[in-house]
Amino acid sequence: MSRRPPRRGEAAQDAGLFAIDRARLRVAGVDEAGRGPLAGPVAVAAVILDPARPIAGLDDSKKLSPARREALYPAIVERALAWHLELVAAEEIDRLNILQATLEGMRRCVLALGAQVELARIDGNAVPRGMPCMAEAIVGGDALEPAIMAASILAKVARDRLMCALHEQHPHYGFDVHKGYPTPAHLAALAAHGPCPHHRRSFAPVREAFARGREAVPA
Repeated sequence: MSRRPPRRGEAAQDAGLFAIDRARLRVAGVDEAGRGPLAGPVAVAAVILDPARPIAGLDDSKKLSPARREALYPAIVERALAWHLELVAAEEIDRLNILQATLEGMRRCVLALGAQVELARIDGNAVPRGMPCMAEAIVGGDALEPAIMAASILAKVARDRLMCALHEQHPHYGFDVHKGYPTPAHLAALAAHGPCPHHRRSFAPVREAFARGREAVPA
């Protein structure tokens, strides 16, 4: 899911770009939602805000109520110059590990926005390898950079909606309530029913539940 901006001018291509005032660069804010859950994807978003169309009320998605996040989501989609969402599935998380899967999702998001991104500002302390533009990691960036705030809201809302949809397929886990996080209710359901295809088997509680299920199957 994405929208790319119209092309504008020629982007600087050489190392001299690093000497340019960063306040003049077109910034993409990048953030994720869902690194900690035992099930479902990690959602990653990148957003380029339009200075001419400010969005009131942006904040770290974790500080906003679900209703407020839902209200801001369409405003971001409509007013942003460009945005892109990536959902990195449990299978890829298990193959790469959660950190590398998240970083890969971030790289894909920025790549999808194309040459319009001159600087990617990423929430956290790591910059993905192979970025197509300048990039910097900002610890606590979702409380400092509006574009990161917008990205955090898109990622959180998209992931929550998906987990509610997965609840329709697997209602006994309670995905609509805990969104895959390791709550006591989720752990109890995992013990009772075993993992579903959307559980992350590289995460210890899921791995242990999967092993118990295999042991319970007669040879």
